[in-house]
Amino acid sequence: MKDNQKVYAYIRVSSKDQNESRQLQSMLDFGISKERIFLDKQSGKDFNRAEYQTLKRMLKDSPGSLLVIHSIDRLGRNYKEITNEWRELTTECKADIKVLDMDLLDTRLHKDLLGTFVADLVLQILSYNAENERTNIRKRQEEGIAVAKAQGKHLGRPKAEITNEFITEFTKWKNGEQTATQAMINANMKRNTFYKLAKQMEIKV
Repeated sequence: MKDNQKVYAYIRVSSKDQNESRQLQSMLDFGISKERIFLDKQSGKDFNRAEYQTLKRMLKDSPGSLLVIHSIDRLGRNYKEITNEWRELTTECKADIKVLDMDLLDTRLHKDLLGTFVADLVLQILSYNAENERTNIRKRQEEGIAVAKAQGKHLGRPKAEITNEFITEFTKWKNGEQTATQAMINANMKRNTFYKLAKQMEIKV
């Protein structure tokens, strides 16, 4: 990497439940400072991600910077999205890109015509594979749901039910013996679930 080249990293995980530690550590190991690592916790369904948009503005303001990502699917969900975003970053933002899990995808190494052709070919193949894998995962999920429904299995969250424990805590709350918060804690229930069942109890009464 050039001594004066600014280096940024982008990390994306699909949800708040997923752990970004593996991607973060790989960026730190590469030598990128935390203040130049941008992280979004949301799906790749579009590019309206706050941190990513901030990063792109910074790249445009600093032509010739290097953007490091862990894998190309961090840029999008399918072939068209990934390749379009790649070209926008390299042409409009004038940034170099390095993909950590694929050494051939490093625009700093392929400035000649043949090198650019090879990198572009690798990008297209990997982008296609990323989209194909996503399609296969979705297909397997749909098949699994269909089988589960055919077997009469309940899908989704288990239905909240009125238990003896809930009735006890609900009664104490209604009699003023404890607060609603304490009743929820004792019944081991979330707020929405507790009030939903409380409403059912009041209707029955």
